[in-house]
Amino acid sequence: MPDAVIDRQVAGGQPLLAVEGLSVVFDDGRGIDGAHGAGPAADAPRAVDGASWALHPGRVTALVGESGSGKSVSAMAVLGLLPRTARVGGSIRFAGPLDGRAAGTPTELVGAAPETFRAVRGTVLSLVSQEPMGAWNPVLTIGDQVAEALQAHRSRRDRLPRRAAVERVLELLGDAGLADPARVASSYPHQLSGGQLQRAMIAMALAQEPVAIVADEPTTALDVTVQAGILDLLRRLRDERGTAVLLITHDMGVVADLADDVVVMRGGRVVEHAPVRELFAAPREEYTRALLDAVPHLGADGAAVGAGGPDGAAGAGLAADAAGVDGADGAVGADGAAVVLDHVSVVYPGHRGTAPVRAADDVELAIAPGEVLGLVGESGSGKSTLGQVVSGLLRPTSGRVLVGGVDLARAGKAERAERRRRTGVVFQDPASTLNPRWTVGRSIAEPLMLHTDLDLEGRKARVRELLALVRLEPEHAERFPHELSGGQRQRVAIARAVALGPKVLVADEPTSALDVSVQAHVLEVFRDLQERLGFACLFVSHNLAVVERVADRVAVMRAGRIVEQGPTAQVLRTPRHAYTQALVAAAPVADPDRQAERRAARGAERVA
Repeated sequence: MPDAVIDRQVAGGQPLLAVEGLSVVFDDGRGIDGAHGAGPAADAPRAVDGASWALHPGRVTALVGESGSGKSVSAMAVLGLLPRTARVGGSIRFAGPLDGRAAGTPTELVGAAPETFRAVRGTVLSLVSQEPMGAWNPVLTIGDQVAEALQAHRSRRDRLPRRAAVERVLELLGDAGLADPARVASSYPHQLSGGQLQRAMIAMALAQEPVAIVADEPTTALDVTVQAGILDLLRRLRDERGTAVLLITHDMGVVADLADDVVVMRGGRVVEHAPVRELFAAPREEYTRALLDAVPHLGADGAAVGAGGPDGAAGAGLAADAAGVDGADGAVGADGAAVVLDHVSVVYPGHRGTAPVRAADDVELAIAPGEVLGLVGESGSGKSTLGQVVSGLLRPTSGRVLVGGVDLARAGKAERAERRRRTGVVFQDPASTLNPRWTVGRSIAEPLMLHTDLDLEGRKARVRELLALVRLEPEHAERFPHELSGGQRQRVAIARAVALGPKVLVADEPTSALDVSVQAHVLEVFRDLQERLGFACLFVSHNLAVVERVADRVAVMRAGRIVEQGPTAQVLRTPRHAYTQALVAAAPVADPDRQAERRAARGAERVA
């Protein structure tokens, strides 16, 4: 649809999309009278309950709230992508005409025919999904898939010739901020980073020149610098093209950075709706205030910065002079260290003529007993590789790994097994690490069955103790993973990781995909457990504010090397290395005015 037509139809402040009294109920199979297939039961809970909001050209409207609040369901209702079991009520009106209607006639999308939604998707509204890797076909190149989207709504007569289509694909990828469009176009999804895939997803969303983009958690689990680039791209689309953006997120820092209007949802209802600055400065609802209070941010009062481990001595002196930018002088070989990485390198061999990849390059680190070392850096910097090395899941190409004073490469089989038993691991996605066919109690008890002599009653008692440690009730032992929330599953994963009383814990992005309030609970549980059990911890994360809250020291990785490390307050508040400074500058804060100032400062630096 030509932009001029849209401009005329939304003149005078008329919304591009008006959602009024939207309700969504999912059929549970019982029907109104209990009969299967008769529609949703009268008492069926509403995923969305009377929600009203609007989307305007050239503005970003953010839907925020915890998981289950109805954000994504609302967006999928607008796009017509809900399953057949969904019953949608209320009104969703698009300002422009479709299906040959007269100009100025709005289109009602609730109850619309499938062909109407097919006309809407891509040409009017485009979706940028949360999981870019899962949204791409793994057996087709990025260029082929963007080209398919480009041609999807064209008749055979109007389709672009192949050469013109290729040129347009490269143009779209370039507009999305990808520095090497030709290489990206010829790549398969697994050959690109998360940030590149997300930019390519935005390029595909722009293929039909839509008037609005639905961005569903577009920056979840992305590094702060990559996230900043994605937000800059969406901002440019809003400002230069007048594209309307519906932003669905639980990250209030992202909302402060990008949104113009904010709609707060809870339990399917809209509880507050206001311009972004008004909402952040003076939220009316207690729920909104709780969401904002739960947001971790750099420099927050009460953050565990510079705590220095159990004796307050910056890791018991293990890295007193390791705050420089050239590595970890003085950290390796210190007496009493729980973990020592001594000139550790991990090199993956090249494939089909490609060069080898140095995932870790001459790394020197030490972690004291009872100390939390935060490891930060962009995707591909080597953070997770070091976590696998410390946990014994990956053997380094060169260098020594000492856990509890034992060199894992030279230790005997029994000694290595003992060290691994004393090392717990918490992964990023608990849903993929908990057996869906096992109850929570069995999952937690598994290490007890393998490594202890406890009988059935003893294991049950220990499972109850562990559930209490992570603030879950005894009855949770009988539930299955799918019956728990994301935060509850992560607490179960933590309980399993500490079941054997580890001396070392590796936490790899344990809160990256959690809502801010759930994240706050999990971090509180983590800190409480660490104080009680006193394990040394390698805490891997891209969220600098989370690291500041839990870590005694911070090490910064870039391209496999440690470029800076030292006490948390020093590294995150007065960073010395340019790369660390860039990471800190890119971390969003839940304050629209401060975010605007920081964007202006970044822009001035780029110009200079």
